[in-house]
Amino acid sequence: MNFSLSKDPEKVKIGFVPSHREPFDEGWAVQMRARCLEAFSKINEIEVIVPDEKITKNGLVRDDADAEKIVQLFMENNVDGVMIGTMTFGDEVSALTIASAFYDKPILLFGTKEGSFTPDGGRRSDSFCGTLSISSGMYRRKIPFIFAGIVFPEEKEFIENVRNFARVCSIVKGFIGAKIGLVGPRPERFETCIFSEDAMIENFEQRVIPISLLDIVNRAENIKDDDPDVQKILNEMRQEADLSEISEESAKKLAKLELSLKQFAAEKGLSGMGVQCWTAIQEIYGVSPCYAMGRLTDQGIMSSCEVDIYGALTMLIQYLASFKTTPPHFIDWTIKHQEKDDVFLAWHCGNAPPSLVCEGCKVRIRNHSILGVVLGKDKSMGTGEFQLKSGVVTICRLVEYDGEFKMLVTKGEIEKADQDLRGSWSWVKVPNLDLLYRVIVEEGFIHHASMIHGDYVKPIVDACKLLGIEVVQV
Repeated sequence: MNFSLSKDPEKVKIGFVPSHREPFDEGWAVQMRARCLEAFSKINEIEVIVPDEKITKNGLVRDDADAEKIVQLFMENNVDGVMIGTMTFGDEVSALTIASAFYDKPILLFGTKEGSFTPDGGRRSDSFCGTLSISSGMYRRKIPFIFAGIVFPEEKEFIENVRNFARVCSIVKGFIGAKIGLVGPRPERFETCIFSEDAMIENFEQRVIPISLLDIVNRAENIKDDDPDVQKILNEMRQEADLSEISEESAKKLAKLELSLKQFAAEKGLSGMGVQCWTAIQEIYGVSPCYAMGRLTDQGIMSSCEVDIYGALTMLIQYLASFKTTPPHFIDWTIKHQEKDDVFLAWHCGNAPPSLVCEGCKVRIRNHSILGVVLGKDKSMGTGEFQLKSGVVTICRLVEYDGEFKMLVTKGEIEKADQDLRGSWSWVKVPNLDLLYRVIVEEGFIHHASMIHGDYVKPIVDACKLLGIEVVQV
């Protein structure tokens, strides 16, 4: 498995159903189909699978025979989601047959706006009416879907809704069936990081794959200093960070630890992992994996602290919402700003992806993290400490109680500060911190969260709706 942060968005395959009902204007339906495809061509993140004139008459879907052909077409192409658009009134039975075949995929429904009346005063489309037949049929069948309105395909809002739907498809595709590594036991005093494999299996077909800390450390210790992958990691570390505070031996240990975790992820097909980060590995191996975890997240392997499995899943949802282009930062809600209203410190020991360093700042690999000082540990910690870059961020947290999942979703903005703080950190301004904190407390959310640069509120909320995750939005 090749891990790397994507520079270009990862495409998702979306099946398009241009639904038509006779005797409405077929010429108008053909025009609307073409205009939809032209609009979709402007969205780089999607590959559209659509019937052409060889599969169905004029590439439209109008009856049971067409529906069977489209189901086969979409299955052969392994689509990640389905868009149903009424080009005219739309044939509800064929559309619902297709929706039923892909009920476990994200489905987007939209209608098209009406054209001018015919010369004799007749209507061309009635999409406004026919869309209701399809939506009520999906409601009856308990098939979840997203509604994108009654539109002309060229409208900016529609194109953004389709791009948002593509993000939803990315989330659902990568989240269902995800494998998450459990590296060591959770800290004994952290009940907050408990999780239910049963609930993960039942709700999302996910697996937790455990490995002992000794196994990871033994892997690292058996890697030779001159291993090409170790040398590559060391060169990258020297280019992106100031290593002057740690010894060359500690740098090599960090590189080997990163490589051993990366090998484990590749062998097991992991999307992320929760790591026992600040106690046992430090005791056994002499360094903490914090900086290595940040680098792994930068490479697309979501790495959460303190064996927080639901934390890793939260990170994964955010990362997938970005089409795997933006790494999240796993944070603590630490303190309120001493002087500014509605500002809190988003912080962790030194686990942030180095690509998130603020302009004019540097990544420092510290010999003793602030946590190491508190714990009285005297060994090299290997934390990557820096201030994160400014900008709009989306903050989320997935939790589970009694087998039911819910997600906190909110938005804020990182403000650059003229300070030199420990750990990986940022000051984040939110609209109403007191309200946000009260919701966190009263809804059972915990002190860990995940924060990603960019506004991904809508696709995450929509994806949670389709996944059966209750949304708590602030």
